[in-house]
Amino acid sequence: ISEYKDANDSALSELMDETIPINWTITTFETTLKMSTYITAFVVCKFDYVSTIERGNQIRIWARKDAIKKGFANYALNITGPMFSFMEDLLNISYPLSKTDLIAIPLMNDGAMENWGLMTFYEASLLNDPEDKSISSKMQTCRVIAHEVAHQWFGNLVTMDWWNDVWLNEGFATYFELLGLYYIEHFIPLDKFFSKELTLPMLANDDRGLDQSISNTETRKKDSIKILFNIATYHKGAIIIRMLSNIMTEELFLKAMNSYLSAFSFSNAVQDDLWNHIQKVIDEQNDFQLPTSVKIIMDSWTFQKGFPLLTVDFSTGRISQEPIVAEKGEPNSRTWIIPISWIRNGTLQPLVWLDKRSKIFPEMKISDSEQDWIALNVNMTAYCRIIYDENSWRRLAKVLEDDPKAIPSVNRLHLMADAFHLSWRKETEYESILYLTKYLEKEDDLAVWNMALDALGISTTDVLLKDLELFPVLKQYLLPRITPIYHHYANLLRESPEALNMDESNKCEMDRILTTACWFGLRDCLDLASEFFNKWMNNSKHEVPVCFSSALCCYGVWMGNEEEWEFLWKIFQKNDTKDAHHIFYGLSCTRIPRLLQRYLHDIHNDETNPPSDTAQALLFVVQNEIGYWTAWTFVTENWSDLPLRSITESLMIPVTTDIHMQMIQAFLNNTLEPEEKNITTDIMLRDKSYNEKRKKSMTKMIMWFKENMDK
Repeated sequence: ISEYKDANDSALSELMDETIPINWTITTFETTLKMSTYITAFVVCKFDYVSTIERGNQIRIWARKDAIKKGFANYALNITGPMFSFMEDLLNISYPLSKTDLIAIPLMNDGAMENWGLMTFYEASLLNDPEDKSISSKMQTCRVIAHEVAHQWFGNLVTMDWWNDVWLNEGFATYFELLGLYYIEHFIPLDKFFSKELTLPMLANDDRGLDQSISNTETRKKDSIKILFNIATYHKGAIIIRMLSNIMTEELFLKAMNSYLSAFSFSNAVQDDLWNHIQKVIDEQNDFQLPTSVKIIMDSWTFQKGFPLLTVDFSTGRISQEPIVAEKGEPNSRTWIIPISWIRNGTLQPLVWLDKRSKIFPEMKISDSEQDWIALNVNMTAYCRIIYDENSWRRLAKVLEDDPKAIPSVNRLHLMADAFHLSWRKETEYESILYLTKYLEKEDDLAVWNMALDALGISTTDVLLKDLELFPVLKQYLLPRITPIYHHYANLLRESPEALNMDESNKCEMDRILTTACWFGLRDCLDLASEFFNKWMNNSKHEVPVCFSSALCCYGVWMGNEEEWEFLWKIFQKNDTKDAHHIFYGLSCTRIPRLLQRYLHDIHNDETNPPSDTAQALLFVVQNEIGYWTAWTFVTENWSDLPLRSITESLMIPVTTDIHMQMIQAFLNNTLEPEEKNITTDIMLRDKSYNEKRKKSMTKMIMWFKENMDK
């Protein structure tokens, strides 16, 4: 490879270069190793770099000269070498190149690309401001680098034979991405991180019928190939790899990976090649046996869409499976071969296999004692949901009340998630969720608490929940339960906000706990918001704890007067803060109608704001319990300038009565063109029906709360 360039520019490609100095420079690179053409890259730039050497591998991070000078590439430089060494040690296969460049490109469509010897990154994915002390930015950079480094083995050293097996690249890169992240920044248990980041979002995706198989039939069409780069390829691929590693043990899994990569280095492989090398390693040991071949087990996961729903009856020990979403016109005939890990009364039991539609496991038949209980799928290693029999739901709820730690936190998360989704699908009784909430006063895990709030449908922006009948009972039931975890984090905030060094998801979860406590009117929470807001007002350079920014902005304004609102408005106008969204939302939390009017008009009349900002501001104001009529007046005065669909949807958020709907309908009938009326009518009927059903559901929940308040 040779590149012609200006003598003042830098030229980069796969390997080391040899430059011939003339007016135009010809940069000739060493001949590459045998490689795929799609991972070839060329760069000509006026960038600078920082460099290091790791085990003989020269590593350079390239970026704009001012970014290099300010140290924005230092974090990437510090972790890239150790990440390569981590992968070499895990797989016991050395990285074959003598140099590796990582370059930050200001404008790039993809987040990153694993080109061999010259990895390209969207600038924001690779660079970090040394002044930013939060872990979230570093975490994002670490994940992206870990993913691309993993590709040097899975994708570059061994490449899938064709794109229908692209999961052999992307699934493995995603799996080792999380292992690499944990190796560098081990701030959260790996099982919980897998569950939160991959398994639960993927289950929710498949729940909605958006499922796709991991491996696909061969296609040569460009558009069809693009579709193969989807969430199933990345996330579900990593999930089943984790499942396989847990079945085999990590030691045997890594031994199989070494065998597979060694056999197909500098060449192509198909899915069956992987299964053959895993089978070979399993056949060489006697510690465990599979119910059938690796290929038959794993093909049931890679070629089928969706996932299995397990129905459990521990009175008999029977477990049955069916697909969570039946394909159109297809009987529920699909089955998976499912490894089932389980605990009984807090003790881990030997793995069992569900290798048919329904099977009785005599060892899982429970006694009449309430102290005898079973929980399946330890640490969510199998990709499935579980419907327990009603007696088991109650027993698990009782275990949680007596000792939450008897069930691992990942399984508590799993229980909440399954109860929520399955009751929503009417696969299990709604009361099952509610019994699982009785213990929450003892729950100290942020992720589990947030899943519980999701399960209950608790959102602080949900104006339906502020209904005079619903809210007092909701508050009476949940406030005593959320108060302990609130006080734990509120005390930490008061003592040392800097010590709360969390990843982004944990910050959001903590912010939600604080916001919910303030929403319920917990006096200490409202005082905390005022306290931090006043510190901020007295020194605008005061660092706002990211884990408290939403609650702080909203309830600092809610508790304050015009002075607090004006302070936040001035900060918002600077438009140079990473907390812009929280500030934008916080401005809508005021209890002063005149300021809500000004908020809407100023956002709308500022020509530098996109139309979507007006729609978002209107939505925020509608969600303020005193803001609906302010929003209504604004809409009637500015209708011709507003986006029809989003405005109609915002106005319909709290509508449950015919009178309210008739008022909106009358206005729209007098305002809209004939062709527009059909759009709004459909939206209104849909949203009113949803709100009515939601209110009935909430009323049912409130009745249960009243009956179980002090039990």
